[in-house]
Parts: sequence; structure tokens; C-alpha cells
Amino acid sequence: MMLNIDRRSLQSFDWVFFSIAAILVVFAFVNLTSATNSGVEGGVSDIVRRQGMVVALCSVVMLIILTIDYRHFERFAPLIYVASLLSLVATLIIAPETRGARAWLFEGRFQPSEFAKVALVLVLARHFHRNPPEAHAGLRQLIRPILIAAPPVALIVAQKDMGVALLTLLVAITFLPFVRITGSAWALIAVAGVGAMSALWSYGLRPYQQQRIFDFLDPERDPLSSGYQAMQSRIAIGAGGMFGRGWMEGTQTQLRFLPTQHTDFIFSVLAEEWGFVGSIMVLSLFLAMLLWGLWIATNSKDGFGALLAVGLVGTLFWPAAINIAMVLGLAPVIGVPLPLFSYGGSAMLSAFISLGLLLNISMRRYLF
Repeated sequence: MMLNIDRRSLQSFDWVFFSIAAILVVFAFVNLTSATNSGVEGGVSDIVRRQGMVVALCSVVMLIILTIDYRHFERFAPLIYVASLLSLVATLIIAPETRGARAWLFEGRFQPSEFAKVALVLVLARHFHRNPPEAHAGLRQLIRPILIAAPPVALIVAQKDMGVALLTLLVAITFLPFVRITGSAWALIAVAGVGAMSALWSYGLRPYQQQRIFDFLDPERDPLSSGYQAMQSRIAIGAGGMFGRGWMEGTQTQLRFLPTQHTDFIFSVLAEEWGFVGSIMVLSLFLAMLLWGLWIATNSKDGFGALLAVGLVGTLFWPAAINIAMVLGLAPVIGVPLPLFSYGGSAMLSAFISLGLLLNISMRRYLF
């Protein structure tokens, strides 16, 4: 049966990985409580309550994933992939435009593109497991992976959700180290990448998205308008100093100078109130979780499990890296949430699915 947990699997449960993720979730709730505290008379905000319900639901989904041997996901990967594409098409057709993008269904409660990343990882892991690349391959080895990755990326670009489109592309690129392609092939990829970026700039990016890139290149060009978010984020981070201003004591946070502080700029709240020391603690936990995910990959007893684990680490690493670079002013503001920390249901559920699959692979590493 698919829904089954062998007793040996329970004995091999990865408490280290689970504990790291659980500590991060606790830190996230403490941070979100402060980010949404302004104007709340006693108790916690509705945002924190909703996030609590989301995490409870995500925990149930993760538990269900643990009961299914991950090897079954290899068989159903194409169906999951096709279902994700259909959900992206449906979003383009029926979703209303919100903040310049058509990315949300059910009145902003569900973002299919978040789950397209996991579906892409499943089908690419299946492809590379069943079609191991040759020792010195050319572009021919990349044709099928490109054809697999292109549809979800193109559909998300069509939705005008450039942040998630970039993340989905980066998740696919996570598998490139497994393809030993030649130097000339890399050169062709670079040329194609430059051409794609030029086309995206001319025909895909809206004026406000182009302005964000200009603001990244020159942070002082428009500090009161398009560059306001990035400027306030850097002020908040700098104000935290070594040890921070204290929980719920951050002026940028509590006085609402920092826009979208409970979503895209949640790390700025952490840096202001917990300082450099608190930020390093959280970043160290993220690093430990990602490195442990790679350890899970190296200890998997089959190729699909190893490839799947690497791809899942990519779904957690890339949004974390881009979000932190974004709030530090090292990348343009493109609306990428910080996994486990930012408020939002779809991104949280996607992260929990990745965590559940990684735990699934780890707890079955002795069953072969």
C-alpha cells in the first residue's frame, strides 16, 4: 500500500532535520508577531492567527507525505507535472489581475506557481534518474530537460510573476551539475541566456519592474518612490546594530516605515530587532537545514531519491538566497518571500511539501 510507514522508517526518522526546521518556524512566528503588532490591542494579529492555521494545515500535509514511500512519486511525477501546468493555464485564463500579475486563484488564496517548482523537481529528478547523462555531453543532453522546464517558466512569465519565474528557472538549473556538458555548450547557453534576458527586458518586464532594476543599480535615484522599499529595508537592518533594538522595539517596524514587512521584507524586521547576532543565528539555521538536505541526498540509497533531494534543497535555497540579497540591497526587489518566515499560504505549503519529501527520503534510507 502507498499509505504506509514501516516501523524501521519511524526508527530512522531524521530528528535533526526536523528540529532545525521546527526551530526556524518558531523563530518565524516570533518575528511575524512583532511585524504585525502595530495597532493590535492585546493578543496577536489576525495575520498571525491565519498563519498559525496555515502551518497547522501544512503540518497535516507533511504528515500525509511521510506516509507515502517517495519512490511512488517517481511513477506519478508526469501526472503531477501536467496537473501543475493545467493549473498555471487556468490561472492565466480566470485569475484577476492583482498588483500587475495574474498569479492567484480563489480570491488570492492559492498561487499555483509555487507548486509548479516542486512538480518540476519531481519530473526532472525522474528524467535524470532514468536517463543518466553521458561523460562528456553536449547540448543534446539538455534538449529534454529544457523542454520540461520551459513550459512552467513561460507560463509564469506570462502571468507577469517574474520573481517566481526566476525561482522556477533557478530550481531547474540546480540539476545542471549532473550534466557534464562541454565548454562550447556552456558558451551557447550563455549566449542564449543573454538573448532571453534582452527579450524579457524589452517585452516581458513592466515599467515598474524595470524601475526596480534601475533602483538596484542606483539606490539613491528615487528614494521616496520606486526605491523606497529598498532604502527603508537597509535603514532597518543598519538600525539593528550588533544586538538589535529588542523584540517589538524596532522603530522602522513598529512605526510602519517598512512596507510589506510581514511578507517580502520580514528579514528586515528580524535584523532590526535581533541585530547582527540574531540574523546570523537564523542564517546559520537555514544553512544547517540546506546542508543537511544535501546530506540526505548523499545518503539516499537510490538515484531518484538523491536527485529529488538535491532539487528540493534548491526549492528552499534559491528563494532564501534571493530574498536576503533583496532586503540587503544586493539584488533587485522582485517579490520573493523568505521560506518559512514570510506570511503567505501557498509559499508556506510549498516549503512544507519540500521538507516533507526530504524527511521522507531520509527516513527510508535504510530500507533497500
